[in-house]
Amino acid sequence: MIDVTASDETAGDARARGNVVRLAAAQALTGANSAVIFATGSIVGATLAPNVSLATVPLSMYVLGMASGTLPTGWISRAYGRRVAFFIGTGCGALTGALGALAILRGAFWLFCLATFLGGLYGAVAQSYRFAAADGASAAFRPKAVSWVMAGGVFAGVLGPQLVQWTMDIWPPYLFAFSFVMQAFVALVAMAVLAGVDAPKPQAADLHGGRPLLKIARQPRFIAAALCGVIAYPMMNLVMTSAPLAMKMCGLTVSDSNFGIQWHIVAMYGPSFFTGSLISRFGAPRIVALGLVLEAAAAGIGLSGITALHFWATLIVLGVGWNFAFVGASALVLETHRPGERNKVQAFNDFLVFGMMAIGSFSSGQLLAHYGWRAVNLVVFPPVLLGLAVLSFASFARRRARLREVDEFPEPSI
Repeated sequence: MIDVTASDETAGDARARGNVVRLAAAQALTGANSAVIFATGSIVGATLAPNVSLATVPLSMYVLGMASGTLPTGWISRAYGRRVAFFIGTGCGALTGALGALAILRGAFWLFCLATFLGGLYGAVAQSYRFAAADGASAAFRPKAVSWVMAGGVFAGVLGPQLVQWTMDIWPPYLFAFSFVMQAFVALVAMAVLAGVDAPKPQAADLHGGRPLLKIARQPRFIAAALCGVIAYPMMNLVMTSAPLAMKMCGLTVSDSNFGIQWHIVAMYGPSFFTGSLISRFGAPRIVALGLVLEAAAAGIGLSGITALHFWATLIVLGVGWNFAFVGASALVLETHRPGERNKVQAFNDFLVFGMMAIGSFSSGQLLAHYGWRAVNLVVFPPVLLGLAVLSFASFARRRARLREVDEFPEPSI
């Protein structure tokens, strides 16, 4: 007798593995978008903005774009399929590069902010790559699929900052203008790679089926997953976006900040080669907790000094912590929904994460300008403690629910 379920899981995993390769490559190419923006955004912003306190507004516009793009990405994916959403996202990425270069050439701060907003829309679509990799995969393979796609960001950590380093002086005196031209080209290459992803259009039953979103969102496990994502990503973003400008304010060079951002991005995605296996072995909650603790440790390093080594160590530890916390939280989200509910639940989760990130990002420039690098690091600790507390409560509630099931339905005695 043929085990149909096992056969379907094997076929699903085979298709998922093929998609993982393409999505990981796209993640690497798409990561150049965020790497270029984060490596240059606050510096270009300080040059073009009417006031230095507005220097990080372009980075905040990027985050606002990510928040604005999450729900539309889910709707487009649900109605027309993920591949259509991928093409729209990479199209926004190409516009980001073109408009960013034009803004620098013309000295237009508002146009640069528009460019980074479109970059955020591209980033919102790119966030769905990790969930797309898990479509149709078995429960055992899903954490690995998510993790391996995120591993593509390792190459983004090398490609993005080096792209800036190689191209920032090509059009003097317009620092970074040609970097954005190259970013547009890389986005078009990503579009070609994503054309090969096997992501069929959703079935009609998936468009209207499933439980109400509010019912899913009230699950303790979803609350913990979403909250930990809301804490892990915005706290990482707060420190990362402030670091290049803080380094400049401390008398360090652009090359120093490029080096720090490069290794930060490598640290963000490098652990993804084994994060999925760690989740499978120890469980997502423990890996999320470890990630949050590492983010707090990074803030502690940031408080201990302002040399280049202190900044680099802060950014590297911060990147590793983000990886564990965010990949683990993403794996937790996958445990809270059924297949037909995936697009709306995943989009809602990302909307919460990047919506909060946008709110926090707009205050980062003011925080750094008025209170300094020390204040940026101190802000990290209270949310991390909150995340650890909620994660512990959700795990405790899950254990109690399982014990109740055992009490109500005990195993029959022999």
